[in-house]
Amino acid sequence: MSETRWPTCSAPDAVPDSPALPGAELPGTQLDERALAALFQLDPPLAVRRIVVAMSGGVDSSVVAALAAKSGAEVIGVTLQLYDHGEAVKRKGACCAGDDIRDARAVADRLGIAHYVFDHESRFREDVIDQFADEYMAGRTPIPCIRCNMGVKFTDLFRMARELGADCLATGHYVQRVLGENGPELHRAADPARDQSYFLYGTTDAQLEFLRFPLGSLPKPQVRAIAAELGLGVAAKPDSQDICFVPEGDYASLVQKLRPAAGRSGPILHAETGAQLGEHKGIIHYTVGQRRGLEIGGQAEPLYVTGIDAERQAVLVGPKRLLAVGAMDVIETNRIGPFPDGPITVKVRSLAKPVPCTIEGEMGADSTVRVRFSQPEYGVAPGQAAVFYAGERVVGGGWIEDTEGA
Repeated sequence: MSETRWPTCSAPDAVPDSPALPGAELPGTQLDERALAALFQLDPPLAVRRIVVAMSGGVDSSVVAALAAKSGAEVIGVTLQLYDHGEAVKRKGACCAGDDIRDARAVADRLGIAHYVFDHESRFREDVIDQFADEYMAGRTPIPCIRCNMGVKFTDLFRMARELGADCLATGHYVQRVLGENGPELHRAADPARDQSYFLYGTTDAQLEFLRFPLGSLPKPQVRAIAAELGLGVAAKPDSQDICFVPEGDYASLVQKLRPAAGRSGPILHAETGAQLGEHKGIIHYTVGQRRGLEIGGQAEPLYVTGIDAERQAVLVGPKRLLAVGAMDVIETNRIGPFPDGPITVKVRSLAKPVPCTIEGEMGADSTVRVRFSQPEYGVAPGQAAVFYAGERVVGGGWIEDTEGA
């Protein structure tokens, strides 16, 4: 059996010297009903509430379940069996491994709450893994964690929680749900080292009404301290940094296994002159902005991957200035809440800083918009997500379809 560890598919490790954050002074076992009600944004008394928790077997979702149980609410833990990476590579700590389901069940048993495992391997294979392979074959750089959040996780868990008569669905994601004038808003986590808002831009307004993110105001060290204080066996469990179905981070081997044609060789071409500088072993080994691994020495200046031509099976390379992007087309957009009147910033990679931009077109309902950067942006790769912010609030986002040089 298998599952996915919700918070760790997409967040960097917390830094040891994380600053003090709002709520950081709250000890895990000292929270009263009012404080717990505030964490879950539910009106007391919580004894009449039912909370469904997405449990992964990791420390974050386990702490959410523990806090929910401590509140006095009826708590039901749900785990999705998606992909048994751990069994495939015979390594503990791999995301979605059977060990994680056992850990989730052990936490549920300790807390005295119900726990259910649902088999979603077939749908996960079709909606996430196959699409991941096809995107690489098309010369794009996919982000499967977002596809999973938008489909298998939130959509299916949302439906399950509703069917179970829950008042909310709580997860261990590090984002904040803030009640604004026009309803709930999605904001970045208080701890920038743990923020996962980039991966949740596809959250709909209807889902946000029902979702809760109790850890969004807390730093990871405190979450681990709460787990230890509550005696949870996963308190020291390491976070997984792998995409759950990519053993040891070897994307190319997986794609070639799923799509044998992915290993076809082709030319490495200079993006300006068209001259062939070498030969590659498959476009799946390259992404826009890449410098290492090109194996085309003897050049007068450093060269980077500036594009991938899947039709010709060609990798295009050139000097760094060719990576400068002035605008991009973003497709399949989702807007969260009303569009703000003030300035907008955009992130084009999960670890990139948001940069100023303007948006031409109407976001929402799977529309396409044209995004112009205030200053040239580098490393903008088709297939990645573009996520828009108004200050700390997530406005929405979409998939980068095409770019225009600065």
